[in-house]
Amino acid sequence: MNSDSMQRVAVVGAGGAIGEAFCRALLDKPSIQQVFALGRHPAPLAEISEKVTPVAVNIRDEASIQAAVEHIDDDSLDAVIIASGMLHDDAVSPEKRLAACSSEAMHQLFDVNTVAPLLLSKHLAAKLKRNAEAKLAILSARVGSISDNRAGGWYAYRASKAAVNMLIKCMSIELGRQDKSLTVVGLHPGTVDSRLSAPFQANVKPGKLFSPAQSAGYLLSVLDDLDSRHTGRLFAWDGEEIAP
Repeated sequence: MNSDSMQRVAVVGAGGAIGEAFCRALLDKPSIQQVFALGRHPAPLAEISEKVTPVAVNIRDEASIQAAVEHIDDDSLDAVIIASGMLHDDAVSPEKRLAACSSEAMHQLFDVNTVAPLLLSKHLAAKLKRNAEAKLAILSARVGSISDNRAGGWYAYRASKAAVNMLIKCMSIELGRQDKSLTVVGLHPGTVDSRLSAPFQANVKPGKLFSPAQSAGYLLSVLDDLDSRHTGRLFAWDGEEIAP
């Protein structure tokens, strides 16, 4: 289904830079009737449009996820976009050396980048329209590609994204058996000018640092061009397929 004909979409991580940008980009579509904005503090997003339904959720708590999705009817969504994720915080930063790795960082990044998308998909899958070319898109990253890893480092983040890519593949197979029209894909947003990327922007090539609005627009265009033939795969902001 093309985003120009979507009516109801759920965006997870709507309080983040790219999640909010997805909400705004979708609201620019004349066909959109409702955007469910799921996040930790989504209430301010209701001020954007009366079409926004803010839903508070803690993505690291399955009970919270289950309660949040109860606000959405079964078989009602044209798409789910999971735009939540973590690279660093005050206590965790990408490891440059093996000696810097820690159990705490690994658990935290896997919890947010791998387990959360899995549990969100588990509870949101039933909300997608059946046999209607619905789409489930999860933000991943090029650095999660094993074959593309030439620099090393970033152990926890790379591994958590490689793992979510495997989960995307697994879900695409199972859910595809239930609905052959469904598309389940990973999307790489590029380097987005946000709090997440701020400490790492110095080495970004000119023209490759995107505003959240740019990245969301690119990814919606890519998603428009994908269908069930592309399910289970990972695509970059420019439409390039990224090898596992």
